[in-house]
Amino acid sequence: MSSPEILSDPPQPLAQRLPEAWKFIGTSLWGLAVFAAMFAGQLSVLVYFLITGRAPFSFDSVKALAGGGLTISLSVIMGLPAALLALWVATRLSRVPFADYLALRWTSWWYLLFGIAGLIALVLGWEGVSYAMGRETSAGFMVDVLQSARAAGALWLLIVAFCVVAPITEEFLTRGFLYRGWSESFLRPTGAIVLSSLVWTAMHLQYDWFFFGEIFSIGLLFGYLRYRSNSIWLTVILHGLNNLAATLQTLWLASHT
Repeated sequence: MSSPEILSDPPQPLAQRLPEAWKFIGTSLWGLAVFAAMFAGQLSVLVYFLITGRAPFSFDSVKALAGGGLTISLSVIMGLPAALLALWVATRLSRVPFADYLALRWTSWWYLLFGIAGLIALVLGWEGVSYAMGRETSAGFMVDVLQSARAAGALWLLIVAFCVVAPITEEFLTRGFLYRGWSESFLRPTGAIVLSSLVWTAMHLQYDWFFFGEIFSIGLLFGYLRYRSNSIWLTVILHGLNNLAATLQTLWLASHT
């Protein structure tokens, strides 16, 4: 009689690590890498103009070129693909799908209308404070850039850069990547909203302290909406509408100066 066969359970597969977002340190380091990639893309435009330009190289020529409307427009546009590439690498290594990591999903019309109403109320509040303080309602930097872009025949390019490209780049980085990782760390959503708003404010060093306050408050609103809606497209749209309104206001002021 043959010996009975010994039955055994089949070998179990090794447990696989579930995909998850980078936490505080990983998000911070990758955020710096994404910002560096974006800056490199923007800087490439200035370097190209300096190499191909006929004007003699000097500090004044570099400063004038860097502040030109055409240069700024192309720099903002070139920063987007560089930032997207770095973001793709960061999310790829985390094994979380790109769209899921950055919350690239649509939201309800209610959230959109709520966000527009909140943004209008916030901006009007800051406009009222600015008027009461006797300040300019638009940054002088923006007036100079728009006038420069108009003189170079690149006004349309500047509007696309400010109202479409910049909102995508900045929202993908701050309310998309940074918020996602920081909100799942010890900061939790509240801390992630505040810190990502501070980072977003620091990305606008061309403005003064008053506009810093306005930008930070708008960042808090966008961060709250990102948390409630779980949609980055919502903040991209609101960001674009805010920039469009500011651009149209600056155009109006520039035409009366």
